[in-house]
Amino acid sequence: MTTATMQPQRPWFKRRLRLTRRWLKRRLAPVEFWAMAALVLLLATSGRHDLSTLEQIQARGTLTVLTINGATTYYLGPQGEMGFEFELASAFAQQLGVALEVVVTLPAELEAALLAGRGDLIAAGLPMPTDDDSPLRFGPVYEEVSPMVVYRRGQARPRAVEDLHDGTMKLLSGRQYDSLLAMLDPTLEWQEVGEASIEDLFEAISNHELDYTVADSNIVALNGHFFPAVRAAFPLPSTLRLAWAVGPGEDRSLLDAIADFFADIEDDGRLQAMRGTHFQPPEHYEPVGTFTFMQRVQDRLPEFRPLFEQAALDAGLDWQLLAAVGYQESHWNANAVSPTGVRGVMMLTQRTAAQLGVDNRLDPAQSIDGGARYLRTLIERLPERIEEPDRLWLALAAYNIGLGHLEDARVLTQRQGGNPDLWADVREHLPLLTQERWHRQTRFGYARGHEAVNFVDNVRTFHEILLWMESRQHPLLTAY
Repeated sequence: MTTATMQPQRPWFKRRLRLTRRWLKRRLAPVEFWAMAALVLLLATSGRHDLSTLEQIQARGTLTVLTINGATTYYLGPQGEMGFEFELASAFAQQLGVALEVVVTLPAELEAALLAGRGDLIAAGLPMPTDDDSPLRFGPVYEEVSPMVVYRRGQARPRAVEDLHDGTMKLLSGRQYDSLLAMLDPTLEWQEVGEASIEDLFEAISNHELDYTVADSNIVALNGHFFPAVRAAFPLPSTLRLAWAVGPGEDRSLLDAIADFFADIEDDGRLQAMRGTHFQPPEHYEPVGTFTFMQRVQDRLPEFRPLFEQAALDAGLDWQLLAAVGYQESHWNANAVSPTGVRGVMMLTQRTAAQLGVDNRLDPAQSIDGGARYLRTLIERLPERIEEPDRLWLALAAYNIGLGHLEDARVLTQRQGGNPDLWADVREHLPLLTQERWHRQTRFGYARGHEAVNFVDNVRTFHEILLWMESRQHPLLTAY
């Protein structure tokens, strides 16, 4: 998977080639010129062994980064490629003046992939080793996290390592959790897994298939909303220092560039802003709160109801549904802006707004009209055989997670014997998109399927409340 939004700077040998080509072209016939140009290019590029690692990256115009699929690293979201590590790597590539290429692999295979030359560096929230045995070299520490023991809500909370003997435990490989636990209690048993993600283990705990695991504190905080059955028990007495890694050797050019990059984004505040964007809980995905909803019906909905009614009429929808989507997205706040950049009443992404011809996402009329047209487009793009109301619920899920990820969930649903045209069946399989063993089988990879489920459930609830209020001529709806 690649992004190529950054234009590479012209390295020194390319400038020399350009000048040489101009000189030759003035003095040679066309056939002779192109033959000589090919020879010059071959000679200029064949001696790149004397270039530093950084110069080689700039010469080819691409930085290749190894990472893993996950909420904190890299995934395809509604706005395209997303993730904390992806945003860091994109900023680094831009600073170098090159394009970014992302290579996704399994956590246990990161080191081998780097040593095999499949990438220039690892950007995957990798902890620095506590010993000198690693062949990798690490850049500056950009995050310090505590490894947390987690357990399932409703079972007895373990308070110390000795309390873990009464249950089953699995650990992700390559995270140093095993050595930490072994030092604390050599008799403790666990299973180490390589072909899994932390979301897989959280799901197993939620489903009573596993009792305990260990995860970084920032990952526990981020995923707590999507795995409400998973609870933090206690931290292990250690701190993991996260850093990017490069391969072995004496050339420090890439390491020095990484150090300069992190110093720059620390000084200008970009690093802290990225942390806030990716690790603070999503504000607009909250459980249904009837009291707050009624307050907003009274003090915010009157301003936007005519816009919802007109947009719904134009799109062939009902206004209560659009209002429910708008409330779930922004609480009917025209100036809402999420940490990831979606904004307005209907929280349109910049890409979606451009496709819809919406030039001001903070204009309520444009936002609501654009959201209505977008939802209508999603409804129409689903296979014709899908009937209502499943068609609508599936389209709402696509509004949240994207049509590609919805299709991935429908494929998984069918493979497991479910009906991909029924929302109830797809709803059960959307959360599988967070699990390594399942999203590896899909076209678009990791996605926060739990978010889509919560989104549709909440919109349906708000929709039903508004329909109920209108059918009974509730004073909050009839007062205006």
